[in-house]
Amino acid sequence: MSKTETDYNQPIGLDVGTSRIVVARNADKKYQYETELNAFLTLPHTKLAESLLQRERVFHEVQGSEIVVAGNDAQKFAEVFHVETRRPMKNGVLNPQEPHSLSVMRRIITKLLGKATAEGQKVFFSVPAAGAEGEGGLAYHEASVRQIVADLGYDPTPIAEGLAVVFGELGNSNYTGIGISCGSGLCNVCLAVLSVPVISFSIPKAGDYIDNKASEVTGEIATRLRVQKEQSFYLNGMNGDRVQNALTVYYQEMITNLVETLRGHISATQRLPRLDQAIPLVLAGGTAMPRGFVEQFGKVLNSGNFPVKLSDIRISADALNATARGALMAALC
Repeated sequence: MSKTETDYNQPIGLDVGTSRIVVARNADKKYQYETELNAFLTLPHTKLAESLLQRERVFHEVQGSEIVVAGNDAQKFAEVFHVETRRPMKNGVLNPQEPHSLSVMRRIITKLLGKATAEGQKVFFSVPAAGAEGEGGLAYHEASVRQIVADLGYDPTPIAEGLAVVFGELGNSNYTGIGISCGSGLCNVCLAVLSVPVISFSIPKAGDYIDNKASEVTGEIATRLRVQKEQSFYLNGMNGDRVQNALTVYYQEMITNLVETLRGHISATQRLPRLDQAIPLVLAGGTAMPRGFVEQFGKVLNSGNFPVKLSDIRISADALNATARGALMAALC
C-alpha cells in the first residue's frame, strides 16, 4: 500500500460481491476504489512454479500440494489455460462446496483493506438480503466477513446491498427510492424512505445465471461469456450470432423475473409508507451495464401497472463501484 493509503484513517466502504470485491475510500473529497476479482484457481505446487510466481509478483499462496492464485491474477491464468476460475462465493454468500472459500476471501479482503490505522476505524460491508428460500447461509457469511474485517482491527458494520445503492445514488431524493444491485450471484433490491429500508429482498437469477445458462446452450465456458457480456454485449434483440442470442434470451428472462418479483413484493407489502411524490429507481452492478439493459428493464416494467409512481429509471454512472460507494457514505453518516 502507498503511504497515503497507509495513513488513511477514515471510514471505508467494502462491497463483498460474488464476482468482485471493491473497497471505497474518500480522500481529498474524491472517491478512490480498489478492486479484485473474487475468484481463484489452483496449480500443482513445485518450487520452480512458486519462485516464478514470486518473481512475477502474482497474488498467490501455497497450501500444501497446491498453489492458490487469487484475485485479478486468477483471471489471467484462466484465460491462458482456457479453464474456469473458481469462486469463493455462490449466490451471494460463501460457497459451501468450496474448501478454499474462506481462506481466499480473507486474503483478498486483507490485500484490499490492509490493517486499520486508527482504533475504531469503521468499515461498512455489503451483505445480501434474504431471498424467497430464506436465510440460506446468510448468517454464517455475514459473521465470517465481520470476523475477517475485525481481525484487521476495524469496527465492522453490515449494510444490505440494495440499501447501499440507495445511499450511494439517491442523496438528491433524501435517500427515498428503489435501489437495485444486479450482481453476479444475486440481484439485491431495496425500497427505502428517508434512508429507512421498507422492502429488501434478493433473487438468484442474476449474472451467473445468465452466464451458466448461455454456456449450456452455446458450449462456451462461462468465464468467456462473462467477459463478452461486460465488454461488448448489446441487449438489442436477436440476430445471427448464437452467443448474442443466448445472452439475450436469458437477460430477458432475468429482467422479467426481477420486475415481476419487485412488483409482487410492493403489492403485497402492508402499511407501505405514503409516497406523495414519484420516486426514482436506480440500477447498479455489472449485470446492469450492457447497452440496452435500462431500456429493456423500463419496457418490461411499463408493460403492466406498477404499484408506485416512478420519477425516473436510470443506471448508476459508476455501476461497478456504486455499492462500495454507498457503503462508504453510510459509514460516513
